[in-house]
Amino acid sequence: MSYQAVTSRVSEEEQDLYEIKNAAEFYRVNRVPEQIEGALNELFLHKPRDVHGYLANYFANLAAPPRINRLRGREVYDTRGQLSIEVEVFCIVSNKEKSISSAAVSSLFGSKESSLDWRAQSQERADHVMTAVQWINEPLNNMLKDQNPCDQSEVDHALSNFFMARYLEEKDIRNREEEESHSPNESEAVLPSAPSAQAKDKRTVDKGKKSNTSEKPFPPAEPPEPVLPGSLAIGSVSVAVARTGAQLQGLPLYGYIAALKNGETPTQFYIPVSLVTLLSCGKTSAGKLSLLEEIILIPKAGQRVKQIITMTLELQKEMMRIMNTSTKAGATQATLHDSGAPAVSYERPEQPLDLIAEACINLGLALGTEIHLALNCDAHELMDFSKGKYEVATGVLKSPDELVDMYQTLVSKYPAVVALINPLRREDIVQWEKLSNVIGDSCSLLFDVTYKAKALPHLGVRGHILKHTDEMTVSDLVRITSEHQGSVLLGTTYSEPCSSDSFSDIAVGLGLDYVKLGGLSGAERMTKYNRLISIEEELAQQGILVSKEKHPPPLFNENLQKQSTTAERHLSDKA
Repeated sequence: MSYQAVTSRVSEEEQDLYEIKNAAEFYRVNRVPEQIEGALNELFLHKPRDVHGYLANYFANLAAPPRINRLRGREVYDTRGQLSIEVEVFCIVSNKEKSISSAAVSSLFGSKESSLDWRAQSQERADHVMTAVQWINEPLNNMLKDQNPCDQSEVDHALSNFFMARYLEEKDIRNREEEESHSPNESEAVLPSAPSAQAKDKRTVDKGKKSNTSEKPFPPAEPPEPVLPGSLAIGSVSVAVARTGAQLQGLPLYGYIAALKNGETPTQFYIPVSLVTLLSCGKTSAGKLSLLEEIILIPKAGQRVKQIITMTLELQKEMMRIMNTSTKAGATQATLHDSGAPAVSYERPEQPLDLIAEACINLGLALGTEIHLALNCDAHELMDFSKGKYEVATGVLKSPDELVDMYQTLVSKYPAVVALINPLRREDIVQWEKLSNVIGDSCSLLFDVTYKAKALPHLGVRGHILKHTDEMTVSDLVRITSEHQGSVLLGTTYSEPCSSDSFSDIAVGLGLDYVKLGGLSGAERMTKYNRLISIEEELAQQGILVSKEKHPPPLFNENLQKQSTTAERHLSDKA
């Protein structure tokens, strides 16, 4: 053998020895021999039938915690055919990338009437969605890479900081543009996606008309809350990460949310009372009446979700039968509203309430005892700023004080009405106090705090409506509902992005007293109702479902017993 061959062979042996030493050091540092020895000892001790399955589970428990590897945002169409987004979370689990979960949340675009025509509104929404997709696939993807998907607080903090930085950038750009244009009427930046304020040149009631109230300065509308294009990505990513964390921990989403709020998973749960939209008579309905955006059924506490749905469907069928067979109700047509409830054509607010009362009598339902009603007035949408009055019906205008008197008359005539939602504009502070003084003992006043969660509540407001939209994170929901403990009602927006059931889990996990899912039509709503039923059955099977029948939710104050007795007497008189 030549000298060169011998040298080569020695070099190879040295190299092999070096690699063996490195391997041994690698195994030692990572405690591989100890873990293998432990696995073999446990294996022999338990002698499982599936040896390799047992070993797989043993080592899976030793694996590094999952980390977010990437996000994928994509455009999808919601159930109304509008563009929205879906975000998917991919994690590294046991050295492999896995798609863990996906989610989407509602967008404010298209949920209400807009001054833009439908083409401009569609383009605006498309730009909003496109920006959101770009945020998800680029900066948010990079920002959340290697984050722990089970650390919801950290993820949401990063998302909120990202949103605020973009918001301030956009506001600064708009401020500079306004300064350059020397606009004399605008002092604050309004983002391009926000509708026009309609708050210029406000006037009091027409001088030529008689009024039973003295003229008062008309409070101008607050500037509209801007919607930052792309903000839809924030809420969607937050929910998707929450779903991911729940799945990785082997928890249902409602249990995961409850643990976030309470610090640990509760030993008992209760199902929020489902408030179901019975009718819609608002501005988008065919009739002249605009005041009642929604008439909402409030079931008696303690009923199962299936019972509530069955009762509501029977009531709606009876109302449709009455409208189809008689002209007494005054309705000429009924269509399906975006809320998932029948939209009826009426001229006066008493007409739909009389219809419901008649249907309840026919079915033997005790209106005011078994069921109550809430009226979603959506008053801020009814203001005619040129006249300083609310247009409650086509050609029928009411001053803020006159509207208060109208509510007092309605609640007095229909004592089953125990809640008014957004009965006045936020700016009508004096009238909020007046309304509380005249009906507050028998009727709860509820206010939407989706954007003004930190604002001081008006006098008399007993409950708050909160919707999960756009930039609102799961941590925001936890914080707001904790600050307003026992007084928050979680409600859906009119436009739901997809048939996601996360909303029901969130409501249960937050421990809310009420949840408003809309009417009983449309896949996006029924998916949520079905999920609520599934959660209820699951909790009942586990023996951890608690009924709230003995402890009614806060909308039902001590005066409700007197009110229920009055309502029964009222129905007996009508019968």
